Amino acid sequence: MCHASGVAVRIRDALMGRLDELRFEPIEKRIRATLARRQVIDSERAMLVWEPKRVTPAYAVPADDIDAELIAAMPGEDGLVADGAPELAGRPVYDPSIPFTVHTADGHSLDIGIDDEQRQKAAFRPTDPALEGYVVLDFDAFDAWYEEDERNVGHPRDPFHRIEIVHSSRSVRVELGGVLVAASTTPYLLFEAPLPVRYYLPVETIVAGALRPSESRTLCAYKGEAAYWSTDGEQDVAWSYPDPLREAREVAGRIAFFNERVDLIVDGKPLNRPITPWSKS
Repeated sequence: MCHASGVAVRIRDALMGRLDELRFEPIEKRIRATLARRQVIDSERAMLVWEPKRVTPAYAVPADDIDAELIAAMPGEDGLVADGAPELAGRPVYDPSIPFTVHTADGHSLDIGIDDEQRQKAAFRPTDPALEGYVVLDFDAFDAWYEEDERNVGHPRDPFHRIEIVHSSRSVRVELGGVLVAASTTPYLLFEAPLPVRYYLPVETIVAGALRPSESRTLCAYKGEAAYWSTDGEQDVAWSYPDPLREAREVAGRIAFFNERVDLIVDGKPLNRPITPWSKS
């Protein structure tokens, strides 16, 4: 039997190893967006574009599919991350907390004008020939996005990214400062590589009075709108999805904790706190 020479490559390392490159992928979905109460994007030729260091994609569409004025943006210092990039899987990344105006590919920023409104630097025209004629768009600069007829939230969905929910009988304890916060033997494990495994616990397994609801909310393209929970000493240390998207329906109402900020003991073994964009700086 013949074997290829060389050293085997872990898939995650192979994917993360291309993080410093400009990446793109055509998609077959019809992509639409609204701005100022009317539809301004309608494209069946959309692409997903990841600028270098970005871990979530942006939509890019041909300029002809944009029903708005594209205006050369005024130059400015908009391509810097003053405090450094967060880390994931041991390397710096640009997650959705890094503004769209931080560009790591060659190109030109554009304003989008419609009627009396103008969204500054809401578009970017890359100079790479593979994306000639395309304009990359700031998801947050538009009022609503649709993939076919379904509303999309948070950011564009990555076809190579998925979530998987698995029922488990593992013993999971959550402690903070040596104090028990939750304990369950019926966790649901949510896998979403390259993020750490998240342990979603039934509400009744949370120690009474250990958590209080927070006003914080975030959006996830795969799970929906998250509500947050705090302890007396830790703000927004846990979250839940009261009404998740259908892919995450099974974790509705359950509570998960940031592995990065609590002590998790699974089957009696303490887990190391991972380093991710949600770690404390």
